[in-house]
Amino acid sequence: MDQYAVMGNPIEHSKSPTIHGLFAQQTGQQLNYEKMAVPIDGFIDALNEFQNKGGKGLNITVPFKEQAWQWLDDKSQRAELAGAVNTLIFSEQGCRGENTDGIGLVTDLLKNNKAVLKDKKILVLGAGGAVRGVLGPLLEQCPEQIVVANRTESKADKLATLFSPFGNIRACGYDGLADQSFDWVINGTSASLKNELPAVPASIVGAGTCVYDMMYGNQMTPFNQWAEKNGAEQVIDGLGMLVEQAAESFYLWRGVRPDTVSVMDALRSGL
Repeated sequence: MDQYAVMGNPIEHSKSPTIHGLFAQQTGQQLNYEKMAVPIDGFIDALNEFQNKGGKGLNITVPFKEQAWQWLDDKSQRAELAGAVNTLIFSEQGCRGENTDGIGLVTDLLKNNKAVLKDKKILVLGAGGAVRGVLGPLLEQCPEQIVVANRTESKADKLATLFSPFGNIRACGYDGLADQSFDWVINGTSASLKNELPAVPASIVGAGTCVYDMMYGNQMTPFNQWAEKNGAEQVIDGLGMLVEQAAESFYLWRGVRPDTVSVMDALRSGL
């Protein structure tokens, strides 16, 4: 049976085995998918061992996405720009790396939430790996402008410079957001995981603003609670992004696109 896995540290919380198990069941694919806890200093050894044993594909999660990117010679343009990979495809020709995070976000927005991003003004909060992975696919939707805001403005500046050839994008610090309004606000920080909020002004959220938090949980995330309290038109969490990026990985491995809505419903009921 073809072997797949997700590697990370920590990894106990991962829902990837459940997601890919449901994908395999609905599409009639025979495969085994498990989670692998990898020592912080043992990632490359784990990769080589998995490949030598004939493994077919890997998902990579925190903290190894950048290390996997450095290990690979063959990467998609999207992964090259993202500076990180979350999907490895093994074949007789070697190993190819892809980043499906941005596709997952955009697919969840467009398909599952009927969002319109074209000609919209989008604010993306944060300047870490999660944000770098989604800026390319967001710019492909031809928004009017993307503003990347971060507590440390210089980090946002680097991302805006990197992605400037692909669309209208600029950077600012959180203090530069005063009196600005947006059609979409996407929280790419990890603040919700710590039950915290990024230090942004409430003015970024108006009656026509839709808000997306890449985090998710069994309750509304702190950021989405804050946005709703401040009058956001719609708030969405990141569970759909999680499932859609997994579906793209599954397609790259198996050539079959699974139904994601039923899997999202199953996960949501289990939270």
